[in-house]
Amino acid sequence: MTIITSNEVPGLITAEDGKDYCAWHAAMPEYHGSEWGRPVADDVRLFEKICLEGFQSGLAWITILRKRENFRAAFDGFDFHRVARYTEPDIGRLLGDAGIIRNRAKIVSAINNARRAIELVEEAGSLAAWFWQFEPAAKDRPKVLTLDYWQANPTSEASVALSKALKKRGWTFVGPTTIYAFMQAMGLVNDHLTGCACRKTVEAERKAFRRPG
Repeated sequence: MTIITSNEVPGLITAEDGKDYCAWHAAMPEYHGSEWGRPVADDVRLFEKICLEGFQSGLAWITILRKRENFRAAFDGFDFHRVARYTEPDIGRLLGDAGIIRNRAKIVSAINNARRAIELVEEAGSLAAWFWQFEPAAKDRPKVLTLDYWQANPTSEASVALSKALKKRGWTFVGPTTIYAFMQAMGLVNDHLTGCACRKTVEAERKAFRRPG
């Protein structure tokens, strides 16, 4: 898709379809257009995303996205019941897998978090029910989302609260910035910039979305 820089709104680009999108759409059009920000209630997808955000720490998200299928194969589709049973030989296998990020601390974190995920399901009935209780109220969200606001707010009160709650339960690699990225991607907030063609679509999906609980 040919991209033409918008002359009017910072942070937006105009694609050859004539519509404006968040500027990063240019690098990841499919992910931006059909996945990012859409509300998710599937426990496996939620666990996968929080793991991948942990692996992304210190790296560009596009690096992780390009390796996502490799990660899925390596981690049994992010079935957290399976990942929770991983032992030292599995860690060795993963460290030898060139298709993923071979960082021992992050691999160990994913296994630990799988075990903590099972505990959350026992506590709340599902990961979705537990995570979605941290969705911020509309009054706590900006009515107009600009590039300046986006860049100045890599975390939020909700992501800080969710991060603290996860850490209290033993999760790792779940700092407020990582968790805010998770919330953005999984639709707990709609952070498509005002003027992006996807913003209204995502908001409609969020309104129709049945919150788990």
